[in-house]
Amino acid sequence: MASKHQHPFVQGIGDGSLDLESFKYYMKQDYVYLIDYSKVMAKAVVLAPDLKTMTSFSHALHETLAIEMDLHRAYAKRLGISEEELENTTPGPITIAYSGAMLAEAEKGSLAELIVAILPCAWSYYEIGTALAKTPGSTEHEFYGEWVQMYSSEQFGEIATHLINLLDELAQYKSEKELDKLEQIFLNTSRYEYLFWDMSYKQEGWPI
Repeated sequence: MASKHQHPFVQGIGDGSLDLESFKYYMKQDYVYLIDYSKVMAKAVVLAPDLKTMTSFSHALHETLAIEMDLHRAYAKRLGISEEELENTTPGPITIAYSGAMLAEAEKGSLAELIVAILPCAWSYYEIGTALAKTPGSTEHEFYGEWVQMYSSEQFGEIATHLINLLDELAQYKSEKELDKLEQIFLNTSRYEYLFWDMSYKQEGWPI
């Protein structure tokens, strides 16, 4: 995950140097990404083997829909992005590819595969948020401070930790071949995470 931490988009959030237009682009793309991320979380509720696990995913789904997406809507308003513009954002190539990869794994019916598909997002955001929060002034920045506060919060960290612990439980009885497959899914969506930062930094859309 070190490459994500060092990406200029991420570093720019921490030290406040990120071009605001790149952040606007990111906010809109991440908003439509979170819609599909929420669908994957909802699928996890269906695949959960017991009520405790169902409840935990239901909680994570609520956190995404009611808190994380609310933050995006509030940011959009402050950044001059209308609600209509936000809701009608055209997903970029990486957004579609990344969301599609997660949704495809969710539809296979394996909770372990679903978790490794979304874990790079939850885990890396918490690690990045925690690291950036150590930068003096990062949590008070006019535009990026709330972002750092949210993703470094204990509340968000609990979601990442729960996913890691649940995956560890599910992986105990997997064969070597199955574990290799899970690792490949994790690596693929980790790469999409990096590409998402890169797309946002460069504000890359579809070729004209």
